[in-house]
Amino acid sequence: MLHSMTSEPEQQIGVGTQDAFQRLWTPHRMAYIQGENKPTGPGADDGCPFCSIPSQSDEDGLVIARGSRVYAVLNLYPYNGGHLMVVPFRHVADYTELDEAETAELALFTKHAMTALRKASGAHGFNIGMNQGTVAGAGIAAHLHQHVVPRWGGDTNFMPVVGHTKVLPQLLADTRKMLAEAWPA
Repeated sequence: MLHSMTSEPEQQIGVGTQDAFQRLWTPHRMAYIQGENKPTGPGADDGCPFCSIPSQSDEDGLVIARGSRVYAVLNLYPYNGGHLMVVPFRHVADYTELDEAETAELALFTKHAMTALRKASGAHGFNIGMNQGTVAGAGIAAHLHQHVVPRWGGDTNFMPVVGHTKVLPQLLADTRKMLAEAWPA
């Protein structure tokens, strides 16, 4: 049953002991948990989202900027607002498989991402890195991608630490537009 934002929550009988906690429902996370849109195999034709994103418009694919060898795209399941990834167009799994031109443009786009995030959101710092292989935490191990996660003083508050919940203050489409406008020319 839908309630307005000002109504009191409806009490449900038989759902456990009432406590003082408010619930922040994030049903969109179920898609990630259940592996929606994950590739079915290691090949580029096995449903790799990083291979299909470039064929979409920037807005639909959440692409911030495109180079000749890599592109920058927002993460659908961000650790923080503005969390983006730098992804080679070519379907390669391992960093050592990049050629020199791809490696150089990936580094340049990482620098551009930091510049845009500082300009657009005043990021104080960054977590930057790649998870190479499933055992290292790569959600999509078959297609290399480098994470650029903006950080701010005090951004790790009680929500992710205690509640295992992220509160993101901006819609992805709005974040994409803001960062695309701040991307260095």
